[in-house]
Amino acid sequence: MRTNFDFTPYRRSTVGFDRLFDLLETGRSDAADGYPPFDIVREGEDRYRITLAVAGFRPDQIEVVAQQNQLIVTGKRDEESGEARYLHHGIAARPFERRFQLADFIEVDEARCDNGLLSIALKRVVPDALKPRRIAIEGGSSATPARIGEGSSDALRAA
Repeated sequence: MRTNFDFTPYRRSTVGFDRLFDLLETGRSDAADGYPPFDIVREGEDRYRITLAVAGFRPDQIEVVAQQNQLIVTGKRDEESGEARYLHHGIAARPFERRFQLADFIEVDEARCDNGLLSIALKRVVPDALKPRRIAIEGGSSATPARIGEGSSDALRAA
């Protein structure tokens, strides 16, 4: 996605969005290559699923790595012996690497390969320290607070 839009005014008025603007300005080099095709589904408020079509790959030929807000899925098939004589070879067997940028606090929950589809479940896990929390507001008592030097008569007698 190339654009001639200038993000400079937005960079000046925002903090912490540098990575987002860099992605928008530079574009994605692997976006032009549509292999393997994939779907991204939102399954709930904090749950997502990425499904890649990886026909012809066994689970041991696929690697899923999550690191620093990035999910990398790679696949490499074993070298085939020259014994097979294909009349038509339509199932893609080329190696691939697909990268997904993940938002903050998105973690990989599980990955499954079934019927030629690799399904990766993601969930958002926000630390308790960053979740909004309600602060109790304490009010003054209905009684008039005592002033310095004033006290109950019992306290004065004891002195």
